[in-house]
Amino acid sequence: MFTSFSLAELENAEHLERLREEVRAFLRAELEAGAYTREPSGWDRYDAGFSRKVAAKGWIGMTWPKQYGGHEKSSLERYVVTEELLAAGAPVRAHWLADRQFGPLLLSCGSEDQKRTYLPRIAAGECYVCVGMSEPDSGSDLASIKTKATKVDGGWRVTGRKVWTSYAHKAHLMNLFARTAPFDEKNRHEGVTQFIVDLDWPGITISPIYNLAGDHDFNEVVFDDVFIPDDRVIGEVGNGWKQVSGELAHERAGSERWLNAYGVLVHLLDSAGADLDRADAEKIGRLVTHLWTLHRMSFSLAGLLNQGITPAVEAALVKDLGNQFDQDIPEAARQVMQEEDRAKLPDEDRFNEMLDRALLYAPSYPIRGGTREILRGIIARGLGLR
Repeated sequence: MFTSFSLAELENAEHLERLREEVRAFLRAELEAGAYTREPSGWDRYDAGFSRKVAAKGWIGMTWPKQYGGHEKSSLERYVVTEELLAAGAPVRAHWLADRQFGPLLLSCGSEDQKRTYLPRIAAGECYVCVGMSEPDSGSDLASIKTKATKVDGGWRVTGRKVWTSYAHKAHLMNLFARTAPFDEKNRHEGVTQFIVDLDWPGITISPIYNLAGDHDFNEVVFDDVFIPDDRVIGEVGNGWKQVSGELAHERAGSERWLNAYGVLVHLLDSAGADLDRADAEKIGRLVTHLWTLHRMSFSLAGLLNQGITPAVEAALVKDLGNQFDQDIPEAARQVMQEEDRAKLPDEDRFNEMLDRALLYAPSYPIRGGTREILRGIIARGLGLR
């Protein structure tokens, strides 16, 4: 029985601090050159040119073997680089999913041909991937998906519909999660398989889903009798659930789960100034202490990944706490900088723009990558409470 969380105690080694300074210097130079600016959308922006610059620095596929275009660095080094990119609001969305979870999935389960075909392109910042998991009427119950892949000569025929598929309209590939055996209520997690899908194949239709902020990152992706060759199956047929469970640990453990509203906190500190009353100072101080705690927890999980441990339960805990932090920031900012104060800000101050976007996006944070209810179920099972 799992009875405690394993958060390894790690110290910032000298080489990690040098790497952190290297990344900061790169970002300062890019900012000064006008290559990017800190926008209300933060790091959640698609910029293929910027991703290629990050790749040229050796910061995509950092932990992968050199034979596949990687750089054989540690998970801790990768953590330092990604944390700095996200905190700076650098536009890294183009390569994000491919680097964070598709590459590790192929290294863990992919064929040798798949590794040699896709990983070098991803590491070079030239191949982008989206994830096809969510479906209509499934909610967070991933086991209930209805997209069906039927075995035919030489491959599979896929019919079904995916929704909330981030950046499918810009990605080259989809990591598709489909049912390859009839649903069995007693074995709900069996009979699902992962596939590599080229998004320009015949029979695939991608339509935009606009969110409350009017942004287009989500999509509906319809598969109408799409043929997928056998060599595009990832891992074992029917083993998709176990493969996805490991993949989601990478998705939930990182700093991207608590740095979505970070730009608001930065601008709050700049706009509110030092002349705060005690109550407001306490609100900001509480946010900063939570920020540091989440940083240490995520850093520790990177240490576990570096040891070859998949911290599924611990990652669920970090994501749950991180989602709450992303929601707490705009709420506290609204209390500290009240409407009459915000109205007095100069035109060039972007605090209002940052805050408006963070408030619109706040409800979505506990949904992406697993709802709060799902995460707390994972944590409870890990602690032997259910």
